[in-house]
Amino acid sequence: MAFKAHPKGLRLGRMESWDSRGFYEKNFASWLEEDFKIREFLKEKFDPLALERIEIERSPGKINLIINTPRPGLIIGRGGQDVEKLKEEIENKILKRKGELRIEVREVKNPWLSATLVAKWMAQQIEKRVPYRRVLKQALARVSSQKGVQGVRVQLQGRLDGVEIARKEWLQWGRLPRQTLRSDIDYGEATAFCTYGTVGAKVWIYKGEKFE
Repeated sequence: MAFKAHPKGLRLGRMESWDSRGFYEKNFASWLEEDFKIREFLKEKFDPLALERIEIERSPGKINLIINTPRPGLIIGRGGQDVEKLKEEIENKILKRKGELRIEVREVKNPWLSATLVAKWMAQQIEKRVPYRRVLKQALARVSSQKGVQGVRVQLQGRLDGVEIARKEWLQWGRLPRQTLRSDIDYGEATAFCTYGTVGAKVWIYKGEKFE
């Protein structure tokens, strides 16, 4: 069996940045636990397609929570009321030390350029019993038609359509140089929970090369 590295693992520090950033030296274990609970709380509270990426920045006495979403109105609410309620819930249920918590909501303008959101969409379609071939073709067509996309690969793996033997099916369009570290490849994955088991969805989107 081959060993596979995460597509973003080798690009951290150069092409990609960590989702949790800040001063973690003193209370690494407790703050890492808080970050995990914050992400799990948000995933349970909001629809999967409403969350693309959750970033946490820590400085002495301050926590900056950045929520990247294609539906900012769902999180902000009227006049920012929902954000204030969300802030109070996180402070009361999760945070051990009382500090300044700031929530920033960033809009994802084009969800079809985000590999994470595309993978979550594919997983939702599989849970709705849509045939997997249609899901693969629709996802590939929608992503490949976006401006700036040079290559894409969509993949589903598991008991597809409820068959007894699990297998992997994928479609690819354009270039996808995954071995080149300067390649700007967005990667996302999601899991569909069906009555016959789980089906994994993976998406790679190639957007060109970065030389900085």
